[in-house]
Amino acid sequence: MSNIQWPELIIFTILFAVVTVLGFVASRWKAGNTLDHLDEWGLGGRKFGSWITWFLLGGDLYTAYTFVAVPALMFSAGAMGMFALPYTIIVYPIVLMPALRMWSVSRVRGYVTPADFVRGRFGSPTLALLIAITGIIATMPYIALQLVGLEAVLRTMGINGSGVVGHLPLLVAFIILAVYTYQSGLRAPALIAFVKDILIYLVIIVAIIYLPSKLGGWSAIFDAADAKFDKTPSQADGILLNANNQLQYATLALGSALALFLYPHSLTSVLASRGRSVIKRNMVALPAYSLVLGLLALLGYVAISASVSPITNNATGKPDTNTVVPVLFDSQFSSWFAGIAFAAIGIGALVPAAIMSIAAANLWTRNIYKEYIKKDATPRQEAKQAKLASLIVKFGAVAFILFIDPQFSIDLQLIGGVLILQTLPAVAISLYTRWFHRWGLIAGWVVGIGWGLVMLYNIPNASTGKAHFGGSALKLGDLSIFGWHPLSGSQLQIYVGFVALAANLLIAVIFTVIARQMKVFNGTDDTEAEDYHADEHDKDLREIGVH
Repeated sequence: MSNIQWPELIIFTILFAVVTVLGFVASRWKAGNTLDHLDEWGLGGRKFGSWITWFLLGGDLYTAYTFVAVPALMFSAGAMGMFALPYTIIVYPIVLMPALRMWSVSRVRGYVTPADFVRGRFGSPTLALLIAITGIIATMPYIALQLVGLEAVLRTMGINGSGVVGHLPLLVAFIILAVYTYQSGLRAPALIAFVKDILIYLVIIVAIIYLPSKLGGWSAIFDAADAKFDKTPSQADGILLNANNQLQYATLALGSALALFLYPHSLTSVLASRGRSVIKRNMVALPAYSLVLGLLALLGYVAISASVSPITNNATGKPDTNTVVPVLFDSQFSSWFAGIAFAAIGIGALVPAAIMSIAAANLWTRNIYKEYIKKDATPRQEAKQAKLASLIVKFGAVAFILFIDPQFSIDLQLIGGVLILQTLPAVAISLYTRWFHRWGLIAGWVVGIGWGLVMLYNIPNASTGKAHFGGSALKLGDLSIFGWHPLSGSQLQIYVGFVALAANLLIAVIFTVIARQMKVFNGTDDTEAEDYHADEHDKDLREIGVH
């Protein structure tokens, strides 16, 4: 670590200290009577307005890994990296109505997690448990990937040790994060999100104007990217998709859009809002982030034009492609502005990591601890349990970075996306209909999860030499149904999560029809039709902060 970039590191540290202070101050910001209740600690009192929710959702959905990995994918693979742009455009119209219904029924019934809703909708602790476990498992590697983005910045600033010492700044950062999240709950990332998003917008606007002018314009940048990909046709698509991966692109974008608001941290930000009008305004305004994401993705091509080379990770001895954008900023910006850019990415890791750990802790507390371990837990005991669980989740994510190749954590996130998509029938569809039988939903979940993992396991990665879990693109010719290959020979690729979800829905329908024919009891629905349309000023809403 002899090549530390001191100006960048000093500016990074100062801005990090500012948000640390904000994190501790947040406990008194818009505070209720107590933080010893999940409504207050885990959902910020359920009273965030339009602006706070916009920054919170933006900070939650557009993570440090997004800002590092999307351009890195463009740098390495070309056009496929742009899948993130259409998916973030179509997601908001798709989720608008389900998000409104989830907010309303949760506000009336006091639900804190999507598994709470499933428990109330079907009277099934088993189905709720499966939803909770899926959410926690899918979230853990997502938190770890925030650390990948933060480590890429630290590595660029010269902190690139091969042992635990090399990870020390990361450990310090996450100990601080753990402490102020423990104290302030969801209010901490909500307040810090203001700083994070302002910095991100500032950096991207400057980068997208200044860098092309310095490198000869966009025409020269695209020509450089095209020339690079032409030299390695077997490793990258180029600046245009080919005939075989267009279906993969479309299904990955749609599948990712369907999955995004199934993640517990996304729903946590929705449930923390004050009312339906807040959610509506946000679904209209959030595509502004998509514009930024599209511009940011193009920095992958800018890095090619600037002849950027990824920094070697001394812990693994392999080039870390996640350092592409930080190295670009370091080489093209002045030291002081590069420090601001690094702080934007680093702080951008803290906000979603905090929200994700809170969401996972809420799932543990409500749907495992209270359901199976201490049924008579008081609100104070629930809050205490959630605070402790949030610490465990954070440091579990740190363990991924310390003891597992970061590339493996990326593979785990790939698995997480396929897994969380399998909760769509029980969570999103059930907001509209109770036609599915709970045993059909359980059977569909088992098949979707099981088959999805089998397909992922059998996908190799030619560029890295991995035989298993090498990506999410499945060749239709390799699609196997008990050894039968219905599309044998086809080179078209499709997103694994989409195939697994189709199987999930098919099995859920079949089992539901059988269960209905056999008149199997489908549990008790605690919700009422009017619950799904309640708004903030309705007189029958459950009081916040009480059982």
